[in-house]
Amino acid sequence: MTNPAAAETAAVARGGAANLLGGALGAACAVGVTWLVARGLGPAAAGGFFAATAAFTLAGGVARLGTVTSLVYWPARLRAAGRPALLGACLRTGLAPVAAAAALLAVALWCGAPALAAVTADGHDPALVVGPLRALAVFLPGLALTEALLAATRGYRAMRPTVLLERVARPALQLAGVGGLALAALARPVPVWAYAVAWAGPYLPTALAAAHQLRRVHRRAAGGAVPPDRPALRRLRRDFWTFGGPRAVASVLQLALQRVDVLLVAALGGLGTAAAYAVAGRFVIAGQLANQGISVAVQPRLAEALAAGDRPRAQALYRTATGWLVFTTWPLYLLVAVFAPVYLGLFGPAYADGGAVVAVLAAAMLLATGCGMVDMVLAMGGRTRWNLVNVAAALLALLLVGTLAIPRLGAVGAALGLAAAVAVNNLLPLAQVWRELRIHPFGPGTLAAAGLAAAAFGAVPAAAAATLGRGPAGLAAALLAGGAAYAAGGWLLRGPLGWAALRALRPRRRRGPTTTEGNEDADRLRRGVPGQAGGDQVRRGGVRAG
Repeated sequence: MTNPAAAETAAVARGGAANLLGGALGAACAVGVTWLVARGLGPAAAGGFFAATAAFTLAGGVARLGTVTSLVYWPARLRAAGRPALLGACLRTGLAPVAAAAALLAVALWCGAPALAAVTADGHDPALVVGPLRALAVFLPGLALTEALLAATRGYRAMRPTVLLERVARPALQLAGVGGLALAALARPVPVWAYAVAWAGPYLPTALAAAHQLRRVHRRAAGGAVPPDRPALRRLRRDFWTFGGPRAVASVLQLALQRVDVLLVAALGGLGTAAAYAVAGRFVIAGQLANQGISVAVQPRLAEALAAGDRPRAQALYRTATGWLVFTTWPLYLLVAVFAPVYLGLFGPAYADGGAVVAVLAAAMLLATGCGMVDMVLAMGGRTRWNLVNVAAALLALLLVGTLAIPRLGAVGAALGLAAAVAVNNLLPLAQVWRELRIHPFGPGTLAAAGLAAAAFGAVPAAAAATLGRGPAGLAAALLAGGAAYAAGGWLLRGPLGWAALRALRPRRRRGPTTTEGNEDADRLRRGVPGQAGGDQVRRGGVRAG
């Protein structure tokens, strides 16, 4: 690996490790909230809570208008092209429509709550859905703006706000709020809408803090820039939405893949079945947060590499990130699949029959993480319309399989539908990325991580379960033996896995000015910040918007 490539990987390691640590805390908080809701509300009320939060999150995805990717891509591209004067206009172009859309959708969510309850709460009190959904609607602008504002900070390579606010502060506040209600419920009944308020309330202070962080990094990057002329502003707005328009639809469909399954189960199987499905699949959040943690560190650098036509650098980033993603997530998925009774027992006897759901979802997530952040690679390569087609096909698979299977198989049918969607949503873009960009994630690090995880947390736990059973004793033996084997194998395979980059995590003294996430000035000196000629080179490098 060349020195610039090693420095690039080290920078990703710093951002990715911080996001992974924050993601681990966020995942623990999310599981904690699920545990409190499942234990404190009972299956029907918990199903109403999960259905309402699914609809709320889906509405937030619509309100973002696909700007999350654009607000990373365009600031990164404008900075790489040496055009800081357009950064402010770029932010206004993306953020103002999000605020307006979020306000409108909040009203729509409030007014449409009874209609959604009529579909999902058949046979139950509609207030189990209407109450939490209307409580959540009040906080919809906070949800949409938080994610858009934090995405914009990542476009300036500021990873710390995302880690501290999105991965740590908000989940911790949610857990504290829901935990406080659970304690209060020991003395007197607490309505389900109060749990919704405790869960969504932290989005408002998080949005305000994110706005402050974005203002700070923007003033540093754009200070002293000459205001652009009107033709440049018009071109920017046109290019921003040409790139982000297809992604807006694709992002909503992508979010629907993650949330509509709960609503589908509630509509076809009832609120109790929806609660069982949501609880059984809660472990998936940990893997998704790990993926997000690594992705947000890679995304701006990947955008710059593809904008400049530097495919070897893009492939190195993609492969390194996928190897780390497999290494961090496969042990969890394999362990949960083998010891599903222990995992499900945490949430109470009402959810003990979800072992088949856990197995199907774990297999689907092994496939998804093995392909890495393939949809992001496709989007950063400018093929946003392809992403739209892929996600639409995946959602169609989810709805088709789910509609046919849920009435017969219940929560297992929903898991099969999601697994079909995951397969479509990963294998299609994987083939397209290889065909169009000639890059793929299956480097030495990915293969080493997959083989090591399969041995240490697949074969070893299976042997422990066969010998000691699928209870706590078997799990403890699997963790001890598998963990030791994983640590030893990780050390022996440290070369392919790229652990040398983790030296960047050691504390060190820095000289000269630094950015929030550190040493951007050194990075500029290493890469060379292009001036107008560099901007022309970026434009010739050919990131096609569509």
